[in-house]
Amino acid sequence: MKISTKGRYALRMMLDIAKQGEGAVISLKDISGRQDISVKYQEQIVMQLSRAGFLSSVRGPSGGYRLVRKPAEYKVGEILRAIEGSLAPVACLDGEENHCARCDYCETLAFWQGLDEVINRYVDQFTLQDLLDDCKEQEAKRESAGKSQ
Repeated sequence: MKISTKGRYALRMMLDIAKQGEGAVISLKDISGRQDISVKYQEQIVMQLSRAGFLSSVRGPSGGYRLVRKPAEYKVGEILRAIEGSLAPVACLDGEENHCARCDYCETLAFWQGLDEVINRYVDQFTLQDLLDDCKEQEAKRESAGKSQ
């Protein structure tokens, strides 16, 4: 399993919007300036995030995108899955059912299932709010380190 650039950028974009405050409408141009992600690439990502029900758009000169829910209500795993699809480490675990011809006697299936569970449990234990809190903590540490120099 490897998270694509699109998946990483989607998480950064969602976090960027969350950092601007609840209900804030953020333009792709503003996100681009802070995150160094082209507006054209963001448009592809935003379409998927909007389709997943994570973002809503606001039209007009001061338009942009905003979170539909509170940051604490978004699991990192659901954001990644909206962009990446399954996070399964092997193809046979991609869907609800294992259609692999070898699944009844596969000697490594239990290992792959265990890894799949660990990956999903890990990404689902964090919310956008957790990442937001981590950002604030890191910023506070940088500020205090800067003052002590």
